[in-house]
Amino acid sequence: MSAPEPRHRPPPRSSLDAVLEEEELGRAIDRALLARLWRWVRPYKGRLLFTLLLAYPLWAMQVAPSWIVMTGLDREIVPGLQQRGLIAEAPPPRDTVGELEWLDALLTPPAGVPVLWWFGLLMVIGYLIAASLEYIQTLVMVSTGQAAMRSLRREVFAHIQKLHLGFFDNYPVGRLVTRATSDVEHLAEMFSAGLVLLVTDLLRMVGFAALLFWLDARLAFWAFVIVPPLSLALVIFRFKVREAFRASRVLLARLNATIQESITGMKVVQLFSREARNQRAFSTLNGAHRDAWLRSIWYDSALFSVVDVATGLITALVIAQAVGSVSVGMIFFFLRAMTLFFMPLRDLSQKYSVMQSAMASLERILQLLDTAPAIRDPAPAPAPTVQVVGVPAAALRGQKTGEMRRPSGEIEFQDVWFAYPGDDFVLRGVSFRIASGEKVAVVGATGAGKTTLINLLARFHEVTKGRILLDGVDIREMPQELLHRRIGLVLQDVFLFSGTVEDNLTLGRSDLRHESVLAAARAVALDGFIERLPEGFATEIRERGANFSTGQKQLLSFARALTHGGDVLVLDEATSAIDPETEALVQDGIYVLTQSRTSLVIAHRLSTIRDMDRIHVLHHGRVVETGDHQALLRQDGLYARLHRLQNKAPEGIVTGHA
Repeated sequence: MSAPEPRHRPPPRSSLDAVLEEEELGRAIDRALLARLWRWVRPYKGRLLFTLLLAYPLWAMQVAPSWIVMTGLDREIVPGLQQRGLIAEAPPPRDTVGELEWLDALLTPPAGVPVLWWFGLLMVIGYLIAASLEYIQTLVMVSTGQAAMRSLRREVFAHIQKLHLGFFDNYPVGRLVTRATSDVEHLAEMFSAGLVLLVTDLLRMVGFAALLFWLDARLAFWAFVIVPPLSLALVIFRFKVREAFRASRVLLARLNATIQESITGMKVVQLFSREARNQRAFSTLNGAHRDAWLRSIWYDSALFSVVDVATGLITALVIAQAVGSVSVGMIFFFLRAMTLFFMPLRDLSQKYSVMQSAMASLERILQLLDTAPAIRDPAPAPAPTVQVVGVPAAALRGQKTGEMRRPSGEIEFQDVWFAYPGDDFVLRGVSFRIASGEKVAVVGATGAGKTTLINLLARFHEVTKGRILLDGVDIREMPQELLHRRIGLVLQDVFLFSGTVEDNLTLGRSDLRHESVLAAARAVALDGFIERLPEGFATEIRERGANFSTGQKQLLSFARALTHGGDVLVLDEATSAIDPETEALVQDGIYVLTQSRTSLVIAHRLSTIRDMDRIHVLHHGRVVETGDHQALLRQDGLYARLHRLQNKAPEGIVTGHA
């Protein structure tokens, strides 16, 4: 019997499939991956061993009720029925209890207590002990898994924060979130419903087999004669269900991606009346996922049925071989033991799915952890004998050994070349110097390389050739934390975290006092707006700053940069999203701010950089013009053309981005 063909064929392969290939499932048990996982599990190996050792007490408690019933049948019930002539003579029972003196003593009731009442009490006690042991085992397994995964999740998150920004350009955010959440949860589930249960189930099955062969080897042979062909069926199931699970997971990933994309772009969807087209695409994916899931259910049901048929055949074989040769109690015990033996196989599909998901998740997590950060701090240098108060010595070391310099914010680009992986050079031999306290702007058309300059200065990427100096020191020789403390960066796209206004300005730095936050807000004319908020600086910011306008968020980013200080100020088209009225308020704050700092400004509104000490014009990754505003206009070159284009544009429209 073959599985039914799906009624909905999956959509043709698209570029999205390249992202979703990670949903492919590997082997259910990969020893190499488990060996690497041991690093996070090792601290809890005692707990893990304890859960495995509980397997045999639990197995004994499973055996106990059937053993008590067997003893009751052979010692009390069957002899009583024979004495009254209700049943014929039966083969005498094997005196297994007599062979185990301690068990014989346990099953002998105290004086005056009826045997069957005593057996019933022992069964109740056995069930209570089994329930308690199972509770303890489950609690220890789950807590062990969560403890180990807590350590793993912490390491994954810490590693993500160390990766350079170029990594995030090529790695979807949703996949990173999955690594630290769902993938880790799959591994935690493996402890509670996967690997540990597979091992304990195997131990119990071995225990049942050994016990049955000890009781009656001939009857045990017939009881297990069906196991080899059943094992072959399980191997076939393993390969078939793997593909079914994979198809279901890939289609579910595509379904989630489609929903996410549609919701994120809902404004465009409704504006261009794309609802019907999206609905058709969603329905196709939804139907394909349903059919793939039904296919996996078909295999799961088939496995369940095969195990049930095998159990029925074994029941018939045991009865046929046992009647007239073993006692009634022994027949009952064999039948009950074989039912318990095959019970784990009925749940194999669920455990197999859990293990496959866990192994695939573990492989993806390890691939992420194996991704080395492209930007690394230099090796710690010996501490100098001279220390400038308040400034780490590593930042002050000059080009000559032992030379110390006070930080001033002097920046120099020396023959800087840069290319993104797989692309042509974005910057080609860029060289310029910004003196301490100087205000310099960089303009150019879109794609000229303006933002790349800032990314290199902040070491979000490494230069391909050349070098960038800060106070005469190559920034690659500075710790990244120190470099970022010295640079106040305001980006075009402002990101606000959930939390209060003050939390977003201090970003958790305990050394920043409220007075400095308030002073920064006043410098960019933000204090009046904050005072009008319901709770002032304690006002909660919604997700992505939904309760603030674009201009207000930009002002907050100015105040954030001011709050964190630094002797270098970098503005990356920071006024592009601010209306003219707000821009007028900000310009005064920027003027005050740039008086005591080295300033590098990227702007497309040329009106905002007229007061710069010097302006560099980038074109195709090269500095083609340099001078102040008036000098560049007199040159009548690229800067002058950009200026004329902007002045010709109607109010509110910028036709050329500088």
